[in-house]
Amino acid sequence: MTRHIGIVGCSAEGAALCYRTICEEGAHALGAYEHPEVTLHTPPLARYVECLDAGDLAGVAELMLASARKLAAAGADFLICPDNTIHQAFELMAPRSPLPWLHIADVVASEAAARAYQRVGLTGTRWLVDSAVYPDRLAARGIACVRPGEDERSEINRIIMEELVPGIVKQDSVARFQAIIAGLREQGCDAVILGCTEIPLIISDANSPLPTLDSTRLLARAALRQALAA
Repeated sequence: MTRHIGIVGCSAEGAALCYRTICEEGAHALGAYEHPEVTLHTPPLARYVECLDAGDLAGVAELMLASARKLAAAGADFLICPDNTIHQAFELMAPRSPLPWLHIADVVASEAAARAYQRVGLTGTRWLVDSAVYPDRLAARGIACVRPGEDERSEINRIIMEELVPGIVKQDSVARFQAIIAGLREQGCDAVILGCTEIPLIISDANSPLPTLDSTRLLARAALRQALAA
């Protein structure tokens, strides 16, 4: 028996990549066409964006809780959210959740520690990069977190929200991301966190100037391990 994974979705591309990774790698672990039971729920992304633009983390928490309750009713045993940005509301939401969660930043920070990284760059939406979601969890493991500069944060946010979230890939945006990551390398970083679940659509170990910590796939793999440990 495996445990039932509930996915609290936010944006479509990131949720889809997380779901697909669980199913594909589940088959590698369990045999052809096998994977743990998975249920996904997501409200319209617009509802989350409205709350984030207003700085309304309580509203973000309520949206996450609404999904959590529906997934609990569907029989999920535990929850994950393949969206880094809305983890800003995690502490507001988790005490009222009907089910336990894996925290995406904890998963990534644990992997960074396991690989003995000491100074990692952070990429993601402006909401995330400006937050304490990753710095706090990395610091707890003795790992420094380096944020891009102001202009770079704005450019990363634009690429994510205007291109990657709708599934648009532009080569000049790939080159821009590579240049930003190269800048983080010059600041002494030994790895970079792909802290938006859409970034792996254009950046990976194959084309990044730094080793990557792919939050989407790392979370999916952690959920798979949790499900198989039942």
